[in-house]
Amino acid sequence: MLDALAGALRRHPGRPAVLGTTRSGAVRTGVTCGDLADLADRCAAALHARGVARGGTVGVAVRPGPRALAVMLAVHRLGARAAVLDPGAGPDVLRARLALARPDIVLADAAAQAVAGWARPLARRAHLALPDLAELGPVATVGPRLPGCAPALDTGVRTALPPPVDGDGDAVIVFTSGTTSRPRAVVHTRSSLAAGMTAVAELVRPEAGRPVLGGTFFVLVPSLASGAPVALPARSARVLSRQLRRLAPQAIYLTPPQTRRLLAEGGRFTGRVWTGSAPASAGLLTRVKRAGATEAWGVYALTELFPAAAVEQADKAGFTGEGDLVGAPLPGVAARTDASGELLLSGPAARDRYLGGEPDPWVATGDRARLDGGRIVLEGRRKDMVLRGAENIYPGLYEPALHVPGVELALLVGVPAGDGDERLVAVVQPDAGADHDTLRAALDGPLERMGSARPDAVLFAGIPLSGRSLKPDRAATARLAARSLAARRRP
Repeated sequence: MLDALAGALRRHPGRPAVLGTTRSGAVRTGVTCGDLADLADRCAAALHARGVARGGTVGVAVRPGPRALAVMLAVHRLGARAAVLDPGAGPDVLRARLALARPDIVLADAAAQAVAGWARPLARRAHLALPDLAELGPVATVGPRLPGCAPALDTGVRTALPPPVDGDGDAVIVFTSGTTSRPRAVVHTRSSLAAGMTAVAELVRPEAGRPVLGGTFFVLVPSLASGAPVALPARSARVLSRQLRRLAPQAIYLTPPQTRRLLAEGGRFTGRVWTGSAPASAGLLTRVKRAGATEAWGVYALTELFPAAAVEQADKAGFTGEGDLVGAPLPGVAARTDASGELLLSGPAARDRYLGGEPDPWVATGDRARLDGGRIVLEGRRKDMVLRGAENIYPGLYEPALHVPGVELALLVGVPAGDGDERLVAVVQPDAGADHDTLRAALDGPLERMGSARPDAVLFAGIPLSGRSLKPDRAATARLAARSLAARRRP
């Protein structure tokens, strides 16, 4: 699909490609299709002049947007692979990860270099940190260059580009987990990346000429290839609310935290709304529909296979069984469970392998699940199991029941009891303005139905978030619960 996108950009050079917004929500064209195609070609020429070729690796520390997309198109054209850098991982982890990937060059914008340099103390407060990028290999600046930045990537270089690379091969490396000593990275090939983007296009069905709102690579590429301009969502919920009102997009992709903040601001939706990257409850999807969406979808996806399944609000709200319904596997995705109950997925969009490992067609998701009439129902993360007494409790099996009206987020976490056992604590984050007494009464029924998995304590508190997708942080939530229980025990 990246090849199709390159052609689509050239066919309509004057058409808006990426849209921005002012503080009033007014729509402005950030870059046209022709501008984006030219920038991608200039980046490809500059990388080619530096010796980047098929099989090479380019580290990418560029904020999502037109420049990042142009870099990805350039790397793809040359047959190289992009290793994506995450400033939230910490410098020690990043050093280990990049030592494994061994980039020929690191492309970084001024913001990423500031995080690694003069703005490090400020960035640390936002939990962002990069090592000195020069430690990772040659560095070049993409976009405006500030004092202290590496030399700019020479996008004015005059050199003949080789023909676009055809055939399969590594396309992107995305680091997911692991430790400093044993980093873990997902490797997608050109074919698996194309299959994932095709699946998104078939799921969302973007129409040419009508805007789509979203900021991820998997939104930008299929939408632009279909002729639909893409609006990058404003960071401020207040400005985003104004942006949506002015833009009236045909489709919207926001993470659950973005969606919750927008709803708290009184934002309204149009068209079809998609949310993923973190759990999306039936209650959240219902609120999205009440705020104007014609459809509200939760997407189940992994770095290893994006997207895997999807469920619309009506189906999710109508599900009465235990666990979290995430929908039927999308066309081409095969699903099964192993003897331990772990969900395994396979399909054309599945990653090829983990970096340093052998190809494997099946992705072990780490989620316990069951198949209910062909639909996937999650029962919790295997590693999140809480052992209380002699009973194994999987939080994901029971957490959806805690999302009664007035609950924004809810987690079940284990807290050490001091005797080798664990206490099970329900940490509930109420909606803004929710009455706690009314909410506690509403929770009585779901708590009673949990039977032997009923928690030892219920705590109303804000749930910490972490990572690029701002997922609920279970470890931090468990520490929060432990501190709260300890405070209750004090005289």
